[in-house]
Amino acid sequence: MPLPVPDRLCDLPYAHLLTPHTGPLRSDERYDTVHFDGGEYTDQRAGGATFLECAFTGVALSGVKLRQARFNEVWAQAGRWVGCDLSESEWQDSAVTGGVLAGVSAHGSALRRTVFRGCKLEAVNLRAAVLRDVVFEDCLLRDVDFGDARLTDVSFPGTTLEEVRLRGARLSRADLRGAVSLGLPDGHQGLQGAVISSTQLLELAPQFAHALGITVKD
Repeated sequence: MPLPVPDRLCDLPYAHLLTPHTGPLRSDERYDTVHFDGGEYTDQRAGGATFLECAFTGVALSGVKLRQARFNEVWAQAGRWVGCDLSESEWQDSAVTGGVLAGVSAHGSALRRTVFRGCKLEAVNLRAAVLRDVVFEDCLLRDVDFGDARLTDVSFPGTTLEEVRLRGARLSRADLRGAVSLGLPDGHQGLQGAVISSTQLLELAPQFAHALGITVKD
């Protein structure tokens, strides 16, 4: 499962090694123990960049191209990622807390042992992504597309799902029991392999009945 998420920058095991970042983001650059603090990055290209043991605090990224970027042991707090291209990026042992991701394309990305806590994800494309040991904790997922993605040991404690699409997804031990609500416009499509509660089953019963051609009358 994902590693514990520090609440403060100073609690990071590599906090004492961090150096402040200056200048623009660059493609294929290797950023090792770098602190990105409060900066604004707009329409920059950083495809193929590697971020190793880095911290992002209060950073705003708009239209930044991060295709095939790698995020390893990255901690991002209170940031805004708007209209960014994160397609085919790789995330491992990382955490995003209190952030906003809007209009982000993460198609074909790979996330492993990664936590999203207290985040808002809106209009995020995770089609064909691979998620393993990922937690969405106390988040809002609105218009998020997991179509054709693979979700293994993914959980959603305290998270609200609105217009979340799972058509064509392959789930294995995807735990939806802790979700506050299940807004799934595809209905039962993609739920095979998920774990849900009996209460959630009752809520989804009309969609299951409709899919099976069953008319329920009292």
